[in-house]
Amino acid sequence: MKTTINQVSNHVGEEVVIGAWLANKRSSGKIAFLQLRDGTGFIQGVVVKAEVSEATFSQAKNLSQETSVFITGTVVEDSRSPFGYELQVDEIEIIHEAVDFPITPKEHGTEFLMDHRHLWLRSKKQHAIMKIRNEIIRATYNFFNEEGFVKIDPPILTGSAAEGTTELFHTKYFDEEAYLSQSGQLYMEAAAMAFGKVFSFGPTFRAEKSKTRRHLIEFWMIEPEMAFMDHEDSLRVQENYVSYIVKSVLDNCKLELHTLERDIEKLEKITVPFPRITYDEAIDLLKQKGFTDITWGEDFGAPHETAIAESFDKPVFITHYPTKIKAFYMKPDPDRPEVVLCADLIAPEGYGEIIGGSQRIDDLKLMEQRYEEHQLTGDAYQWYLELRKYGSVPHAGFGLGLERTVAWISGAEHVRETIPFPRLLNRLYP
Repeated sequence: MKTTINQVSNHVGEEVVIGAWLANKRSSGKIAFLQLRDGTGFIQGVVVKAEVSEATFSQAKNLSQETSVFITGTVVEDSRSPFGYELQVDEIEIIHEAVDFPITPKEHGTEFLMDHRHLWLRSKKQHAIMKIRNEIIRATYNFFNEEGFVKIDPPILTGSAAEGTTELFHTKYFDEEAYLSQSGQLYMEAAAMAFGKVFSFGPTFRAEKSKTRRHLIEFWMIEPEMAFMDHEDSLRVQENYVSYIVKSVLDNCKLELHTLERDIEKLEKITVPFPRITYDEAIDLLKQKGFTDITWGEDFGAPHETAIAESFDKPVFITHYPTKIKAFYMKPDPDRPEVVLCADLIAPEGYGEIIGGSQRIDDLKLMEQRYEEHQLTGDAYQWYLELRKYGSVPHAGFGLGLERTVAWISGAEHVRETIPFPRLLNRLYP
């Protein structure tokens, strides 16, 4: 019976056939241990010389790394294995023999591994990170569907920018200027006015010349927008969503977290409510921690975010940033217009901002004023202004960066390991 590694628990004591690749092996004179993978998981195949033909044992000892095979064997429980099962091998059918696989079981430099990303994805740790990414995506759809959100897909090619055009990729759209989307938010606001609660999940692009472990040129964003909801409502959705995806990973990716040696006790603390501090309180906290040069009105960089996060064992909201350093569409605090009703969610353990969100301006006159201040008077933004003209309502939304979230939950050192084929400042290959 053909099966897959993730289904062997249903076939204990039965003989099965699994199509697999050889990830690694070791052998002695009387027994060979084959580390097999099939895309769904990893399992050890045990080949005992006295229990198989001479030809089969010879095959097992001489298999090369990444050779593809059909393995026939009996599934047995194995309490020593994190997976819980192994395969007592009876027969081996070679499909294709791999020769001189470049990524051997030894240390390789980062650039070498990135040049061979198409092959590096096969490794156990990279496989585990991608499975956790997949679980976060699955949980994201579950959460927003359960909460009554409608999935809407904004365009990738746009004629306007959500937060200014200085860090956008320009392109020609026939005879017009166009940009690769840096956010679907403006379009999601339009969708919220039609459907109430909406979310998008898609690629975004930032032409930001940054080489930090938190930055990618192309990354994926989850961007919900909610009509008839304010800043406080949005914060509650955000913390519920983040705690939901963390719990889903804890429940469904135990083996992957074990493979990555992730400290799950830290993840088990991620429950609502999340702590909140204002921008003003964050400034005071930073000064206490030795950042004496920081002044009110500056944005926070990675060292600031890390220092703030060290004071908490959960993600922390930093709210009410100065109006002048935030996007034109954010609603000022009615009681203090020099700050806006916004929040950044900072992940623990030095992973930085994973969510940015705010209540949006819903007043037509104020938005017109913002247009003048930011020189957004062209036709490209006319449709966005009209959202305030025809049935405007209080509304709020946020964007979660998938790769930073995967890095934090999986414990990956760099976001380049959290996306299948990363696009970095110096990398467009493979």
